[in-house]
Amino acid sequence: MTAPSTTTNHSANLGPLRIKRLSPNARLPTRGSPGAAGYDLCSAVDLVIKAKDKAMVATDLAIAVPPGTYGRVAPRSGLAVKHFIDVGAGVVDEDYRGHLQVVLFNFSDVDFVIKQGDRIAQLVLERIYTPQVVEVESLEDTARGAGGFGSTGGFTSSA
Repeated sequence: MTAPSTTTNHSANLGPLRIKRLSPNARLPTRGSPGAAGYDLCSAVDLVIKAKDKAMVATDLAIAVPPGTYGRVAPRSGLAVKHFIDVGAGVVDEDYRGHLQVVLFNFSDVDFVIKQGDRIAQLVLERIYTPQVVEVESLEDTARGAGGFGSTGGFTSSA
């Protein structure tokens, strides 16, 4: 059983995470421990995700994140390690007020059974910075340069 959310609030000046239940099946997000970064999101439905398939899983929640933040829907480490379940398309914009659903990918070779109330993902609130976009003719050189995809670890790609 998940522990209730604690009163630890490192961002008291940002305001609360406001939640609206869209059905009696919705469960309010909770944090598993005082130091947990994410709020556990629960399924509002029973569902089976076939092996090597994906599904949109209903939470039956609508949320309003605090101003200056967005919600990132992230995987739960236990589901990833034990069942090869991952989360996709996980950005909840500050101005989104619709039904919060979770895209789950089943990368395993067996079907994955979800029961109503199961913790399926976590919601992490992050501050957002949206600077003005400025087109320039060139960018300053750096020691790294254009190296990417493993370049700082000595990996070089032949592609």
